[in-house]
Amino acid sequence: QVHVVESGGGLVQTGGSLRLSCAASGSIGSIRVMAWYRQAPGKQRELAASITSDGSTNYGDSVKGRFTVSRDNAKNTVYLQMNSLNPEDTAVYYCYVKIIGHIRGTWGQGTQVTVSS
Repeated sequence: QVHVVESGGGLVQTGGSLRLSCAASGSIGSIRVMAWYRQAPGKQRELAASITSDGSTNYGDSVKGRFTVSRDNAKNTVYLQMNSLNPEDTAVYYCYVKIIGHIRGTWGQGTQVTVSS
């Protein structure tokens, strides 16, 4: 069983920064992809950023140039540095971990990010 726990959400003013962390534990083996998705009220869940085991990254169009994803393979942890935040970034941010050989990935419980105007 894989456990995924996010931390670092909170309330920030427009233009501010936050750093999210996500740690995976349990029967991990080799992690293929670690990713951050977000879901705003009334909207579909969308990709914010992802990073593979070899360091390849991918970003959603709305966060490019402002968010940076990184990972510490030794700690099975992924980070999301969010800069220049605006109210449109308000959402629940979910961590997703895909293990090699596992059919499905594992989601975290989510962490709320609220950006005030």
